[in-house]
Amino acid sequence: MDLFVPLQRALAEQSNHQPTPIQIKSIPPAIEGLGILGCAQTGTGKTAALALPILDYIGREQRPVPANQPVALVLAPTRELAIQIADSFCTYGKHMRFCQALVYGGVGQAEQIKALRRGVHVLIATPGRLLDLMDQGHVDFSDVEIFVLDEADRMLDMGFMPSLNRIVAELPRQRQSLFFSATLPLKIRELAAKLLFNPVSVTLSSKTTTVERIEQSVRFVRRESKLALLSELLSSDGVDRAIVFTRTKHGANRLANKLDRAGIRATAIHGNKTQNARQRALNAFRDNRVTVLVATDVAARGIDIDGVTHVINYDMPVDPESYVHRIGRTARAGANGIAVSFCTADEMGELRDIERLMGANLEIENAEVRPQSGGPERKKQVGPHETKRDRRSAALKSQSRNGTQHRFRRVNKKHELARANSRQFSTIA
Repeated sequence: MDLFVPLQRALAEQSNHQPTPIQIKSIPPAIEGLGILGCAQTGTGKTAALALPILDYIGREQRPVPANQPVALVLAPTRELAIQIADSFCTYGKHMRFCQALVYGGVGQAEQIKALRRGVHVLIATPGRLLDLMDQGHVDFSDVEIFVLDEADRMLDMGFMPSLNRIVAELPRQRQSLFFSATLPLKIRELAAKLLFNPVSVTLSSKTTTVERIEQSVRFVRRESKLALLSELLSSDGVDRAIVFTRTKHGANRLANKLDRAGIRATAIHGNKTQNARQRALNAFRDNRVTVLVATDVAARGIDIDGVTHVINYDMPVDPESYVHRIGRTARAGANGIAVSFCTADEMGELRDIERLMGANLEIENAEVRPQSGGPERKKQVGPHETKRDRRSAALKSQSRNGTQHRFRRVNKKHELARANSRQFSTIA
């Protein structure tokens, strides 16, 4: 089945027409009205996979919408992701007649209420503000025919499960549900079982979808040397636009200020900032008014900006899954990217967890030790009987004594994406 003609026209105007695996596998059954359980990392084209079937249905039905009664409800865990989804609906539906409303906290609700009263086909919302409007009687879910839950695992991580249960309880039992998550732990599978009946399951390997075009490396460094190393890296050739991840909100602010004072244009984005401040930071980064965006994990999945050449983990993520989402900010829209992680001696556990998750080995490209008091550089010899853990331990001990950094490079293998032999259609990542 071909997409609604105005959608095809909008897609033809985009620079990238190659469908991604998640789109190839999920869009055709979603158009047929089937439920979808999709598991894939960020940056794989999930937004188009959920938006195109909804717009196709709206375009073909051409039904009027009464006040406060949306046809499709899309839930997202963060404001940034909700805005990104709304932008995608606008892009794909530019040649269609449809209305949408964007509902999230951190801003006044008056304009959002007005939009709902005018009648909308698609309501894109975060759970907190949606519950507020629901409790005030500004939203009626009785006409919802399509329900989308995006980034379900992140939704649970952020404590939205009670809110989600309340919202789902108000939805019609007869509906189509599209459920997308980057991971499928037990709680997510249990939630999917409640929301979906006999869905089409689409699962893409994280190792295939995230590292294919990303050159990953780990650099051992003393904690007090991190800033100097980061400044040197950001000032090197080829770093056009970089996202630097820190573990804490205060750490993000401090690092952005230090980089600014060092002459590197930077701004911070995290959960403590107001929505307007977060949007200003993203716009400044998108418009190249700053070249470095310092972020925490809460913002990782809401940053969808093409042209990010580097992702730098200034602090190693505590959760290995966060590593996958962080590096997924680069190598978007078919481009290549570079991900560099700074690892101190007390972060080796996090590094090993990431390695186990990715199922990839970290190889030592070189391990040069520079003496403190002059003299020629000497290279540390590693015996063939030593294990990989022995080599890393020896490198860290040498670094502690001599103040050097060591560079590990992840050897990436190119994975060839499976080509679908099902129906052909044009879409973008």
